[in-house]
Amino acid sequence: MTGTAAPTATRAAVAFVFITLMLDVLAMGVVIPVLPKLIEGFMAGAPADAVRIGGWLGVVWALMQFVFTPIQGALSDRFGRRPVLLLSMTGLGLDYILMALAPNLAWLFVARAISGMTAASFGTANAYIADITPPEKRPAAFGLMGAAFGIGFVLGPALGGYAGSFDPRLPFWVAAGLSLLNAAYGFFILPESLPPERRSTKLTFANANVFGSFRLLASNTQLAGLATAQFFYMVAHNVYPTVFVWFTMYRYGWDEKTNGLALAATGVASIVVQGGLVGPVVKFLGARRSIITGLMFGITGFLIYAVGPTSTSIWIAIPIGALWGLYGPAAQSLMTQSVSPSEQGRLQGALGSLMGIASIIAPILYPRVFAAAIELNDASPMPGAPLLGAPFFVAAFLLFCGLIIAWRVTRPQAAPSATP
Repeated sequence: MTGTAAPTATRAAVAFVFITLMLDVLAMGVVIPVLPKLIEGFMAGAPADAVRIGGWLGVVWALMQFVFTPIQGALSDRFGRRPVLLLSMTGLGLDYILMALAPNLAWLFVARAISGMTAASFGTANAYIADITPPEKRPAAFGLMGAAFGIGFVLGPALGGYAGSFDPRLPFWVAAGLSLLNAAYGFFILPESLPPERRSTKLTFANANVFGSFRLLASNTQLAGLATAQFFYMVAHNVYPTVFVWFTMYRYGWDEKTNGLALAATGVASIVVQGGLVGPVVKFLGARRSIITGLMFGITGFLIYAVGPTSTSIWIAIPIGALWGLYGPAAQSLMTQSVSPSEQGRLQGALGSLMGIASIIAPILYPRVFAAAIELNDASPMPGAPLLGAPFFVAAFLLFCGLIIAWRVTRPQAAPSATP
């Protein structure tokens, strides 16, 4: 199936990938509200120590993703997207079973390593969408994939928060069942998107490693600049999975149910933006202005998180920050137009490697910043909200760096001088 496929076939394939990603995110969202409690159950130390352990779990996952995502991207270019997606889904399901049975922190680390090795569904899914969608329709299609992410986060955290109130391990069993159901769905329903004649002719180590994938990103100036902006975006975005639950627990005293509802509200806002607004807004503003507008909304949302004196600020920041979703589909569309069909998997693998680096940096950066903020706040005679908002100030600054780079590399080029 290609970008010139019949409209009905293309819509059906997009629907398949949409459901696949929705179930995948639903499984991941189920465990977010309860993972901090599970870590604390294995420890007897101070809350700051548990935050740091949570950060190192994230580092292990990200390191495995950093190494294995380019390999999976190259494999999908050579053998097709479908088998790589099925491998990712199955590995995720088995990982959640291991996490549900983990008797101590060591086994949690093993489980996160396995998850990082197999977690490639989003990169391969984006390559799948690029295979079947013409360039002018990719922002809306990528926005629809973002809406799948939002729906998963509407249902997943709410379900996880509810199930976790009975037993912190129950959500992991739920996530395992959903992930394996997702794999079964893909096995019987999902068609292949990359026909043999459009695949890479061979699989080489030069393509299937991190440094080879980065050479692809450096192949032209705009792609290199957008990839750099994407890296800042990824590090900034990782403030959510690394410290958001810890932040609301410590600063506002939220429990699993309240965090689940907040994450669900984030998902609803994401659905509205990426499922309903991205297509018409990008068509009206164009890719460049959509990228800049989205990043500006993201910066604003982070600053509200950082300085808000009460928990009401969280509910104000959620819809504002959701408009950040205008950035991703527009940036993805420009980047996919910079490479050939047989390189889409390598491109997504390279972006996955950047995500891996960002996911290594973020669990080290944000928990340390927040742990230091907790200790300083506890020792201060005048504790205050802006001090505890330190991780979100850092995220806002990183997005600002991404904004400057994206603004520069997407500027219209001056018309060439006339030649005799």
